[in-house]
Formats: sequence, C-alpha cells, structure tokens
Amino acid sequence: MLQLKNLRKSYHVGDTTTKALDDVSISFRNQEFVAILGPSGSGKTTMLNVIGGLDRYDSGDLIINGKSTKNFKETDWDAYRNNSVGFVFQNYNLISHLSIIANVELGMNLSGVPASERHQRAVDALTQVGLKDHISKNPNQLSGGQMQRVAIARALANDPDILLCDEPTGALDTETSEQIMKLIQNLSKDRLVVMVTHNPELAKEYATRIVNFQDGKILDDSNPFTPKDEKDTFNLKRTKMSYWNAIKLSFTNIMTKKGRTTLTAFASSIGIISIAIVLSLSNGFQKQIDTTMSKALAKYPVTISQTATDVNSISDRDDSEKNVKNRGYLTAKKDKLQQSAHKNKITQKYVDYVKKINPEYANNISYQVGVNLNLIGKENGKVKPVQFSPLPAGTAASQAYEQMQSQAASMSFMGSTVFPTSLDKKKGNFLKDNYQLLSGAWPSKPTDLVMVVDNKNSLNINILKNLGIKVKADEKLNFNKLIGKEFKVVDNNDYYQELPTGMFVPQKPDQAMYKNSKIKLRIVSVIRPKNKDSMALLSSGIAYSDRLAVKVIKQNQNSAIVKAQKKSDRNVMTGQNMNGNAKKLMMQSIGGSSLPAGIMIYPNDFDSKDKVLDYLDQWNKGKKKQDKIIYTDMSSAVTSMTGGLLSGITAVLIAFAAISLVTSMIMIGILTYTSVLERTKEIGILKALGARKKDITRVFDAETFILGIFSGVLGVVIAQLLIFPINSILYTMTDLANVAQLNPVHALILIVISTILTMLGGHLPARMAAKKDAAIALRSE
Repeated sequence: MLQLKNLRKSYHVGDTTTKALDDVSISFRNQEFVAILGPSGSGKTTMLNVIGGLDRYDSGDLIINGKSTKNFKETDWDAYRNNSVGFVFQNYNLISHLSIIANVELGMNLSGVPASERHQRAVDALTQVGLKDHISKNPNQLSGGQMQRVAIARALANDPDILLCDEPTGALDTETSEQIMKLIQNLSKDRLVVMVTHNPELAKEYATRIVNFQDGKILDDSNPFTPKDEKDTFNLKRTKMSYWNAIKLSFTNIMTKKGRTTLTAFASSIGIISIAIVLSLSNGFQKQIDTTMSKALAKYPVTISQTATDVNSISDRDDSEKNVKNRGYLTAKKDKLQQSAHKNKITQKYVDYVKKINPEYANNISYQVGVNLNLIGKENGKVKPVQFSPLPAGTAASQAYEQMQSQAASMSFMGSTVFPTSLDKKKGNFLKDNYQLLSGAWPSKPTDLVMVVDNKNSLNINILKNLGIKVKADEKLNFNKLIGKEFKVVDNNDYYQELPTGMFVPQKPDQAMYKNSKIKLRIVSVIRPKNKDSMALLSSGIAYSDRLAVKVIKQNQNSAIVKAQKKSDRNVMTGQNMNGNAKKLMMQSIGGSSLPAGIMIYPNDFDSKDKVLDYLDQWNKGKKKQDKIIYTDMSSAVTSMTGGLLSGITAVLIAFAAISLVTSMIMIGILTYTSVLERTKEIGILKALGARKKDITRVFDAETFILGIFSGVLGVVIAQLLIFPINSILYTMTDLANVAQLNPVHALILIVISTILTMLGGHLPARMAAKKDAAIALRSE
C-alpha cells in the first residue's frame, strides 16, 4: 500500500518559488488503476516523480507498505526504484544502441538476476505485451506503439508493485492509444498503476479512479481510500550492476560509433607507439651489447689480488664540490683511492677453499705467484738474460716492469702471462676453448710455452728482441723461427751471488749457468683469440702454465737467498728496510712463498658467473671487514656501465614520449565528457531503473577501460609493424640485423599503462555523470 502524507515540494528559480506539491495527502490501493488529471504545471508529473523516487519531497512523508521513507538514503531510493517501481514514459526512453531484449533486461542487470533467468523473464514480459516475434530487433525498427510496449515490458520485467505511467499515449495515435490503455488496464489487476494524462476520455474509460490536480493540490478524488494502520512489511533489496554488465553496456555503445572510437584509440595510442619503439630499440641494442659483451667477457676472470678496491667505501663519501665556509683551517685527509684500498689476506686456507669451487661453474683457475723465473737463453751461441716483458731489457722502464712483476699484489691482472690449468679436464681446456692454434701444438707439460699474438697476428717488437730474435719494425716473421725456441730457468743458488757483506746480486749469465739449469722451457705453439669479439684473456707475448711457477718455487724454496731473506728485515738485494708486506712481496719474487699474489677464476659462462660470486661471498659471511677477501669483477663493471648509459638514454626518450600519453589522458577526459553529454538521457533511464551513482560511474569507467585496452593493443600492434621498416633501415646503416625487438612483457605493461591512464582521464567525467539529477536527465534530448 502506498500513502502520501502532507507532501510538499517547491522549486526555486532565482527569487521565484513555485509550489509543485502543496500539502498533498492521498492513499492508494495495492491493485487499482489511478488516473491523475490536471492542466500543465499543476504538479501531476512532480507527484509521479516523487512516488517513483526520482524527485525528493521537501516535507511530509511517503509510506510504502508501512515503511516511512523520511530517512531513506540515496542507495535506498535506488533499490526502491529497481524493485518496487516500474516507469512507462511518454517518449518511451529506450536506449537506442541496445536491442529490444537488452532494454528489457536492463533493470534486471541492476538487481543481479542471473543471465538465464534474466533472459527468460525478458522474453515472458515481451510476450505479455505482444512482442514475442520482435525480440531480436532494435528500437529503431519498431513503430511508436511497439516501442511503448517495449517500455511497458521493461517496467514489468522486475515484477514491480507500482507501475508509473507518464502520458503513455501522448505520442501515439488513437487506435494505438486504446491498445496501450487496454494493456495497462489489464496490468492493474495485479498491481497499482498510477497514470498521468491530459486525456480525460481515456481516463474515464479505463481508469478505476480519477484524481484531479490543480496548483499542486488535489481538487477531487473519484474513489478515495482511507487505509487502516499498516505494519512495516516493506522489503528493500539492494541493487548492484556487475562490472561485466557495465562493460557489455559500454561496449555496445562504443560499437555504434566505430569510426570515432577508432580515431580516438589511434590518437591515444601515439604515446604508446613512441614508447614501444623506444623500448624496442633499447631492448635490441642492449641485446646486441650483451651478445658482444658475452662473447668478449663471458670467461673474463674474477680477480683476487693482495690489494683491492672497496667500492662501498668510495660510494659512502661526500663528493660535493660546494665550497665550505672559510674558518681559517684545513682538514688533512687520506687520498680517496688510499682510503678505499683493502688488503686481502690470502692464506693457504683460502687457496684451498677456492680450489674446491664447482668445476661446473669455473673449471679454470690461475694462481699468480709473482716469482721471478731467472730466465736465460742463447743468442748466436752466447748466453744472455731473457725476459718476457714488452719493454727493452736493461732500461729503467724494464727494471720498473720487473719490480711490478715481483710486486704482483698490486696488479689488477688485466691480462696475464700465466694461463690456468683445468680442474676437470673432461670439461674442456682453457686455451683450446678460447684461442686458435696458428702453429705448433697445444702445451702439455709445465715447461711448454705459448706465444700469444693479437687478432691481426701482430706482436710488440720488444718482446721478440728480448727473446733474442733480431727483427725490424713491420717485418713479417715466420712461425718456424719461434716454434722450438728454448730458454733455461736458473736456480737461485746459481743465479745469485752472495757478497761478503751478506748481500745478494745477480751473476752474469755464462755457459756453466746455462749447462747447470735443470728446467728447460720451449715455445711449442703460436695462438691468438678465436674471434674479433673475444677479449684477450692473456696478454700478448709469452704465456706459461701456473704449474711452471709452482715448479720454480719448489726448486728455490731452500736456496741461500730465500733463507737469508727469511732471517732479515732488510732487503737482501738492496739493503733497504722492509715492512711486513714488502718482505712478503720480496719472498714471493725470489720463490720463498708458495702463496699466490693473486688468483684469477674463469667462469665457464655468463650464467655461471653469479654462482662463482656467490661462492666467494660465502667465505666473507660473518667475518670482520679486515678479514674479508674482496674480488674484482671487471666484466660486471663494464656491462653495468654500458647498460646504465643505455638505460639513461632510454629513460630520457621515454620521458619525452610520455608527454603524448598525458595529452592522450586529457583528450580521453574531454571525449568522455562529450559522451556523458550525449548519453544524458541514458543516465536518466538507468537511474529510473534503479542504478546507483556507483553504477553510472562504473558504466563510463568501463567505456574508458575498453578504450584504454583498445588504444594500448592498437599502439603495440602499430609499433610492431613499424619495427620491420626500422630494422631494415638500421640494417642498411649498421649491418646489424633485427635490432629493434619489442619485449612481450613491455608490450603487456604498455597496454596496462594505457588502460590505467585512460581510466584516470575519464574518471572525473564519469563521476560528473553519476551526480546528474535523474528527472532533469530524463527531460534532456
């Protein structure tokens, strides 16, 4: 039962106040056909809108089945319109881009009726109004009378208690009007029907009760009803439109404007296209760099020397160039590199730990022992000293080089004259894996030497001269003159002479020294790096096995010079005082220490490098800073530097491209606002059917969601198509094939970004749409 008690409703325009409802009180039976008559502006439609919850009364009360609506919230009115009220409008108010059956199902979409039940109820409602054969048509394929029947079917689909009809025959001819009135009359047998009309003849013929309205008041009532007090039996069922239904509703609307939608999506996708191409080029160039680096640095060693640089200590310093205030004093500080220097305490225990590394990760390890080999050789029958350095023998630079060699702890081993032996010979051979044999045979004994040349088969002329080979600049030297050349390693006791002062000096090489030597070295091969992308793991010149160094140390560890140096804190060759570290280096150079000055670990491949580093890091866990062993991984430093540079360039280009994304977002906001204006009546229809503000927002958010996905996909597809000509141009310019490559993950991320930005751009207009007044929206054209 519906009751209106002392209802008042006024409209204020400027200083003018119009009383649409002036103390209206009326009660309605549960089943009757009530016709509201009166001149235009008398308040008939306002009363209908107030009963339907489209308008709010100023005072009084509207009671439904004993339930007062004074305290109804916005969502309560939405639920009331969806479940208790059905609207039939003069101009039908069908949504043109939906089919007939979709229009009828719309109210049930909001009340959460399952799809199968929703469809069946819609078919039943259309059958009830005589349109069963027209369910697959669109509204523009129907006559006016048929469209009004669809509107009635939509109003009936949710089985409302109240049917509100606003001039239902106003746009119809006489014959069709009578058909519609008979249909409404028949419907009033099961529910309350309240109809506003200007046609008193139709009202008298079909209505069971006529109420005359004038100036916002009831003049007379042909069949008044005085109800008894009724208990509150009103059941308010909440409404909610699902996201999926919102997407389907928006999709059908978008499909009616395919041309505009496509142009909008293309305009929105320009930013995505730009960023996708930038990322494709960045990704492709990074792969080219990584490929080149992996070829060049795949087995570039992890080096452990006696002195390393603590990178963390450098990064912690304040390098600000801002001038401090002059306070009349200076601050004495250590050199930055000196502060970051870290002394590695390489012990036999650590060497043993390194030897246990898994050959699956690093099968080749080289131990740089820093021992002088005391080399001599024959040149034209004369015995002369030999050195493997690239500097002329006997020069100050050569002596400095020898000192550097003996103090191997300070070397970073950016190339080595010592090649490693394999932990597991079944897993490959270091030289064979990384170098090409030009002449001779691969070394098999500790005393076998190899001559390493660069990719152009060239070698420093001084190395050849130091080996006793006479050669001129740019002269071509046959490999046969190198293969088989021999040298001798002289024992310390034969090489050094002890003076009466207790000091030791090298003796002049002679035939006896050459004859007494027990270690004979021989050049067995000439090798070079396998390809132009391979970085030289060994320095050009003579390379020998680290097993040779071990052999020399065993020979010299009990020599007179070693015994004398062990007892003295002075250098037994120069007489200078030495600290502990200097003495350690001296002992290494004369073969008195088997501990390596440095260790070089060659990972099997790039993937294995991290495993090697993890293994080395495991040693440092729980140790104090001074007891940790710091390693140097030059390949990571190089790749991170190039990767960082490329990332920086990519970031700048993406930032410029992103400007178009922001522009697209603003454009989407404008287009969504335009869509809101175009669909104002649809908003009113949805609200009349019980849609909440959230549902209206959801419909327009769904539209921008679809548009965002479409824009993103379109942008990615166009970018992918543009990659082909871009790659063709780059190949012509650089000979690099397939440089631009769009990562599928990047493509997916770009689609997501496009969707999010589009939804952000359209959300404000969507909120504006949700706040529109339902009654005003229904009157829009």
